[in-house]
Amino acid sequence: MSSTENQPSSNFIRHIITKDISDNKNNGKVITRFPPEPNGYLHIGHAKSICLNFGMAEEYNGNCNLRFDDTNPEKESIEFMESIERDVQWLGFKWANKHHASDYFEQLYDFAVQLIKDGHAYVDSLDAEQIREYRGTLTEAGKESPDRSRTIEDNLALFAAMRNGEYADGQFILRAKIDMASPTISLRDPALYRIRRVHHQRTGDDWCLYPMYDFTHCLSDAIEGITHSLCTLEFEAHRPLYDWVLDKLQTPSHPQQIEFARLQLEYTIVSKRKLAQLVNENHVNGWDDPRMPTIAGMRRAGYTPTSIRDFCERIGITKKDSWIEMAVLENCIREDLNDNAPRAMAVLEPLRLVIENYPDDQVEILEVSNHPQKPELGTRKIPFSKVILIEQDDFAEVPPPKFKRLIEGGEVRLRSSYVIKCNEIIKDDAGNIIELRCSYDPATLGKKPEGRKVKGVIHWVSEQQSHPAELRLYDRLFNVANPDSEDNFLDAINSDSLKTLTNCRVEASLADANSGDRFQFERTAYFCVDSVDSSAEKLVFNRTVTLRDTWAK
Repeated sequence: MSSTENQPSSNFIRHIITKDISDNKNNGKVITRFPPEPNGYLHIGHAKSICLNFGMAEEYNGNCNLRFDDTNPEKESIEFMESIERDVQWLGFKWANKHHASDYFEQLYDFAVQLIKDGHAYVDSLDAEQIREYRGTLTEAGKESPDRSRTIEDNLALFAAMRNGEYADGQFILRAKIDMASPTISLRDPALYRIRRVHHQRTGDDWCLYPMYDFTHCLSDAIEGITHSLCTLEFEAHRPLYDWVLDKLQTPSHPQQIEFARLQLEYTIVSKRKLAQLVNENHVNGWDDPRMPTIAGMRRAGYTPTSIRDFCERIGITKKDSWIEMAVLENCIREDLNDNAPRAMAVLEPLRLVIENYPDDQVEILEVSNHPQKPELGTRKIPFSKVILIEQDDFAEVPPPKFKRLIEGGEVRLRSSYVIKCNEIIKDDAGNIIELRCSYDPATLGKKPEGRKVKGVIHWVSEQQSHPAELRLYDRLFNVANPDSEDNFLDAINSDSLKTLTNCRVEASLADANSGDRFQFERTAYFCVDSVDSSAEKLVFNRTVTLRDTWAK
């Protein structure tokens, strides 16, 4: 392995920060922030931003703050804040400081007053429709509001009255006074404050006046001394306003906003509004449904922090939007679990098999390695007895071509144990196979049979010592690569995204499995213990990913 193989890939943001440090810009400091709005659970797109912001701070011995952009209390909640903190910590990151935009409400109000005093902001009575009409288009200049010429004294008085709750919601807004003819639409007198009588989860009813995102964000960055404000490309058009506010207010620091391409992952959506719709209309079972692209959902599905961080590093940081194949993400978790998940055996659709020449009351304890390439993961004990269970599709009465599993009169090896031969098929009155009568070769435990070659190997569990379990076979939530391209994204939901198997049996060692434990069920898929529904009385496992990519097939 080369010395550079595990080094992070280069990207344009690393080049910018490296040069800034070389030039002693910001006194050589690197301070970033991750600033989510707490209006939903974080998703895989946020994971990219988390890894970038916290990763850059770590790489350059700097700090990264966690800041909640809680300026829109209608849609925000403490639940979402707590879930965000949990997700960031689960991914393996620690924030230097935790802030809320609401921490700065008084400072932001004072900044707004200063803009009014300097003639850079005014109180406007136009409604939303009128503002859109006055704004103009990309090819036509906008028109100035009749209120643009208010005196500074009148604006200050109105703004104070707005804060004091003397006006109705939407009656007035505070706008920046910039240039209604600017070719940059975001500079055509954007809104800075609006009246909203909504209870805030942290400040209660102290405020009925809330700052807009574009006003809040740049000033919060400046207050915290952020050096590099990393955000996705949709904010590139907002950068002129970001810089305008900071320049006009002459803040102590002027962070540099740098945009990168957002994550666009096939077979998913990352719109919080649409994710909320999936939850609220019960298309999924909550924000942490394993089919959801939320970090909570992926965690419950069995994804590891390592796999998600590896994925974010593999896709890289660019300035150009592109679509990432779902297979890239699935390969990251598949590789991680292949290396680190202990093995176990589970039978999803059991078929009873009686070994007629095995002693009736004997139970043999086989010691089996937990991982074929990692002896450090230890061993486990598997009971072997006269009656075992195998997968129904591991037996064929009329075998297809190249079938290498069990057939009548044929032999297979039971994983980690003996070679058996099927001697008789037992059927019920309807002609369904309900049992196989077999014999075993006692000389084949860990040894090849003499004088014959057995090609097939199948998994199994002891009927008496195994445990009942429910296995949930999760698949991609959507059956088209870009659900957003559909007239209604709900029409693209994959009706086979969840198949629940309730009659499964798992080997005895799994009785002590803990919530979130991950396993490779041999010859089947990777699974984890469900963190919500599984219990000692009822084991529930979620399929994380198949052993190999079978989606195209």
